[in-house]
Amino acid sequence: MMPPPVRRYLSLTLVSVLIFVILFNLAARLPGHAYRHTRSPPRAHRPIDEVLHPGFLKPKFRWKDVKLKHPVHKYVKIPQGPRVDIPRVQHSFEQESKDHAVWRKSCLSAVKEAFLHSWMGYKEHAWLQDEVAPISGNARNPFGSWGATLVDSLDSLWIMGLKKDFEMAVSAIKKVDFISTPTSEVNVFETTIRYLGGLLAAYDVSGQRYPVLLKKAIQLGEMLYLAFDTPNRMPMTRWNWQKTALGEDQEAKRSSLLAEVGSLTLEFTRLSQITGDMKWYDAVARVTDAFERAQPHTQLPGLWPTLVNTKDADFARDTTFTLGGMADSLYEYLPKQHLMLGGQTSQYESMFRTALAAAKESVFFRPLNSENRKMLLSGTVKRHSHSRTKLLPQAEHLACFAGGMVALAAKIFQQPDEMDTARELVDGCLWAYNSTISGIMPEIFTALPCKEADWNDCAWSEDTWLHAVAEKANHGTARAGYEKEAHQEIASKGLAPGFVAINDARYILRPEAIESVFVLYRITGDVRLQHQAWEMFQAITNATRTPIAFAALKDVTQLESPLIDSMESFWTAETLKYFYLIFSDPSVISLDDYVLNTEAHPLLRP
Repeated sequence: MMPPPVRRYLSLTLVSVLIFVILFNLAARLPGHAYRHTRSPPRAHRPIDEVLHPGFLKPKFRWKDVKLKHPVHKYVKIPQGPRVDIPRVQHSFEQESKDHAVWRKSCLSAVKEAFLHSWMGYKEHAWLQDEVAPISGNARNPFGSWGATLVDSLDSLWIMGLKKDFEMAVSAIKKVDFISTPTSEVNVFETTIRYLGGLLAAYDVSGQRYPVLLKKAIQLGEMLYLAFDTPNRMPMTRWNWQKTALGEDQEAKRSSLLAEVGSLTLEFTRLSQITGDMKWYDAVARVTDAFERAQPHTQLPGLWPTLVNTKDADFARDTTFTLGGMADSLYEYLPKQHLMLGGQTSQYESMFRTALAAAKESVFFRPLNSENRKMLLSGTVKRHSHSRTKLLPQAEHLACFAGGMVALAAKIFQQPDEMDTARELVDGCLWAYNSTISGIMPEIFTALPCKEADWNDCAWSEDTWLHAVAEKANHGTARAGYEKEAHQEIASKGLAPGFVAINDARYILRPEAIESVFVLYRITGDVRLQHQAWEMFQAITNATRTPIAFAALKDVTQLESPLIDSMESFWTAETLKYFYLIFSDPSVISLDDYVLNTEAHPLLRP
C-alpha cells in the first residue's frame, strides 16, 4: 500500500497539472495572449492561428487530416503491365583520350568551384531562407520561406560529391515544417518543382538512405494535395491555403497559367510510386485527361493556350500559343512522363506527337542570320481568326529547353528525323549566345523570320534586316531613309546581325540553353557541345560573379553590365548542375536511369 505522504504528493501534483491545463487553455483564448510583446494582429488572423496551433493536449494540425470537400471515391492507378522496351537514350560513349580527360576534368573542377562559391554565400548570408541576394548579402523569401535554395541544391550537393554539406543540409531540413507559410497564397507549381521535386530527387540519388527526405516530401505532398480539392479536381495553382485550413470550399480560377496547371505530373507520380499511395497520381492523371480531351479543340489545335479556365476546364478561349514562358514545362513533361510511367500508356506519346507537329507548323521559325546557318527558334503565335494566325518572332531564353525536349522524344519515340529539329533548335540558342558582346543570350529578343516558302533557301540580306530594325523601332513603319535610322538603332541597342530588337536584355542565370546542350550531348556524344558549353560557362561566370555568389545581369549587350541583386535557386539547382553534368562521366545521372524534372531534379525511372 502507498504511504500517505506519497499519496498526498501525487494528489497535489495531479491537481497542479489540472489547474495549469485549465489556465493555459483559458489564456489561449484571451485577446493578445500570443502577442504579449507585440502589437495585436488583425482579428482575421486569429482563426488560422487557432487551427494551426490548437493548444495544449489537442491534436496537432496535419494536412492529411483536413476533410476534403470534393473527395475522390476511386483513385486512378498508375498503369501496370508487361515491361515495355523503351529505346536507349544515351549515346554509347567510347573511352576518351587522355588529353580530353584532362581538359574535361579541369572544366568540371571550375564548375564545382562556382557551385561552392554560390553555396558558401548562401550558407553564410541566408541559411534556411529561400535565397541570398548576391550583392547585398540580404536574405529573401519569395517561395514560402521554406529554404528554397537549401532544398533545391540537395541533389547538386550529392552529385558533386559534397557529402558533408549534403548531410548538414538534410539535418537542417528537419527544421522545415510544411504546415504553413507567411504568404497567403502558395504557388503550387513552384512549390512542386523546387521543393517536392528537390526532396524526392535527393532521396533517389542518395540511394534512399535518408528517410527524413521522404518524410518531408510526404508532408509537403499532403499539403499540396489539398490544392486539387475543387469541384472538378482541377488545381488551384495560386492556392489560398488558409481558406482550406479553415474549412472553406474553393474553386479553381478562371484564368491560370498553362505550365502551372499541367507541370505537376512527374513529382506527384514519383511520390505515388515510392509510397504506394495513388492519390497523388490520381490528382495529376485527371488533369492530363482534361488536357487530352481539349487538345483537338483549342484555337490552335494540337497546342494549348497560355491561359486556361481551370474553373470550367475550358481551354478554347485564349488565343496565345507558345513553348516559352507560361507554357514551357507542360510540353516538356509529356515525353518525360512517358518515361516515368515506363511506357505503360501511349497517352503522353500521342499528346506529344500531336503537339510537336503543331509547333513545327506554327511556332518554330527559321531566323535570317548573316552566317546563313540552318537553325530554328521558338516564337509565339496569336490566333486572330479561324483562318489567320500571326507569328511573333520573339525568342525567349525560357524556350531554349525545346531542343533538349525534342531530342529526348526523338529517341524514346523512335523519330530519328526529329533529331535534326532538335539540333536546329539548340543551334538557334547557341547562335543567340554567340551573337552578343557578352557571349550570353538575352531574356527575350526579336528575330527576323525567313519567309515560310523560302525556309530552305533563306539567304542573308542586310537590307531586309535594316528595314525590319527600322520598322520595329517605329512601331510598324519604316520611313524613307530607314538605313540611317536602323544603323543608329543597331548601335544604341547593341543589336547583332539578325536581331531586330531586344525586348528584355537581362540574363537572370537561367538554365534552359545549357540544359538542351547537355541533353543533346548525352544523346549524340558530340564533343563539340562540350566545348560550346565551356564557352557559355566562362561567359556567364566572368560576367556575373560577386564576392558573395553570382548575380543576374541587367544588360547582356554590354561588356561590363550592371548586376542585379538576385540569384534564384535554379542557379544551383539547374544551371550549375547541367554545366557539371556535361563535363561528368556519362554514367553520372544517366538519362537511361533518371528523368530530370523542370528544375533539373533527377527522379529515378521505374
